[in-house]
Amino acid sequence: MLLEQLEKSTIEKLYLPTSDNKKIRKIVDTLIAHPHDRSTLRQWAARLATNERSLGRLIERETGLSFGRWRQQLHLMLALSQLAEGRPVQAIAGHLGYASVNAFITMFKKALGKSPTQYFASICPPSPE
Repeated sequence: MLLEQLEKSTIEKLYLPTSDNKKIRKIVDTLIAHPHDRSTLRQWAARLATNERSLGRLIERETGLSFGRWRQQLHLMLALSQLAEGRPVQAIAGHLGYASVNAFITMFKKALGKSPTQYFASICPPSPE
């Protein structure tokens, strides 16, 4: 039921645009496997043997988002999935590479307007006993 409610949430807030571009696919695949990877755009450009500005423009053209915003969106999607599975916020924050739980909660609030606990309470209110 919780996953059904997530599907009904605002699409633009829960959408992760991707691309078939091989450089962007490499970033996507790596960050899904290692979401704690906090490599900068410059570091990604070096890994992919390209220019930082060119890579930034490519990501923005293909996804409509800056690299930082795109990675935040990926983290949000992964966090929502893990929260729906019942994982603790502390574990999720660490898994995603946030320096603190507060940093993770701040990102979540900026993106969805509520803390993780408030967000899930709003889409799946407790059932009356």
